[in-house]
Amino acid sequence: MPVAFTVRLVARIGEGFAHMDLTITAQGLLQVAGAGDAPVLLHPIWLRERLPDAAVLDPQTGQRLEEAAETPTDLRVTAAAHDGTIAFSDGFATRLPAGWLAGAIAAQPRQAQHVHWDGTLDAARFPCADLADLRARPAALGALLAGLDAYGFAIVRGVPIEPDGGLAFADLIGPIRMTNWGGMADVKAIPNAYDLTMTPRHLEPHSDNPYRDPVPGYILLHCLQNDADGGDSTLVDGFHAAAMLRSIDPAAFDTLTRTDVTFRYHDDSAFLEHQAPLIERNAAGDVVQIRYNNRTEMVGRLPVDQLDAYYAARAAFWKLIAPVSPLTLQFRLQPGELLVMDNYRLLHGRTGYTLATGSRHMRQCYLDRDMVGSKRRLLQPA
Repeated sequence: MPVAFTVRLVARIGEGFAHMDLTITAQGLLQVAGAGDAPVLLHPIWLRERLPDAAVLDPQTGQRLEEAAETPTDLRVTAAAHDGTIAFSDGFATRLPAGWLAGAIAAQPRQAQHVHWDGTLDAARFPCADLADLRARPAALGALLAGLDAYGFAIVRGVPIEPDGGLAFADLIGPIRMTNWGGMADVKAIPNAYDLTMTPRHLEPHSDNPYRDPVPGYILLHCLQNDADGGDSTLVDGFHAAAMLRSIDPAAFDTLTRTDVTFRYHDDSAFLEHQAPLIERNAAGDVVQIRYNNRTEMVGRLPVDQLDAYYAARAAFWKLIAPVSPLTLQFRLQPGELLVMDNYRLLHGRTGYTLATGSRHMRQCYLDRDMVGSKRRLLQPA
């Protein structure tokens, strides 16, 4: 029969102290119930792997010392005491700090919600900040990165108008991603261009470098000059487009998540290739990455019926993200502005521009996704 134990928490809640009941179930699970709360079942191995005990987790690094895979798979909780001490079937015992136990049964924090948007998004809602403020106040940088996570893009103003001026912002987060083109690279029209980016033609909505593994997480596009006719920036919320496709044409959505295609870039100095679907989901079915790059994508020689389905699905997605689509947001970057884009979510492009009327000179670099996420979490309000 299960036996209940009541533990008085040391952690202060408001002006008082909390109590909770510890119950060992017939299966050897630990059931924990706070005052007035529904009970929570804790698996013995789950509990053991994260115990705040110096024999389990290194106090300095928080990293696990025990080999988790060697934990007996039939591990059970066998005893509990009024001071929060629990024992396991392999003889290990430890005391659970009241505050830690309260955190272990707390509701899982909700993931930050992505704000889906279309071409009607008002500029007043763009996540933006001045570089000087970001340098002076970590909280301002945290707020900007939270906005970047929510909307998929952000604008930084007051960036030095010099070739490596964009590094003044990048350095607030971490090292930039090095590629076969180096770190900071020009985006402007040049003779004998090695990429369509380096011409004045319009650029269709696309994600950058899907032929790399991993794909660069964030794009930093710094404007040095932009006085030619044309050359506006365009953005499409790829997650919003994918959600729309999933709603209006589930079969097309499913096809684009299940069909791997090859993205390839090849020149004299690099041969880059990666296979992946246009729309990637995680185990829960949530969309986590969009890869769309007409210039570098080729689907394999699949059976005819699979190719028919793929081409129809790709066309359906294109209708949602095409430049004439109402999902397209268009605006103009000014010198000294830096546009940060989530390359896993956004599809970016530009309108064509006329060299005879002026110049459009941008500088671009990448930040890896883990560095941006790390900085954002470090700066989150407590």
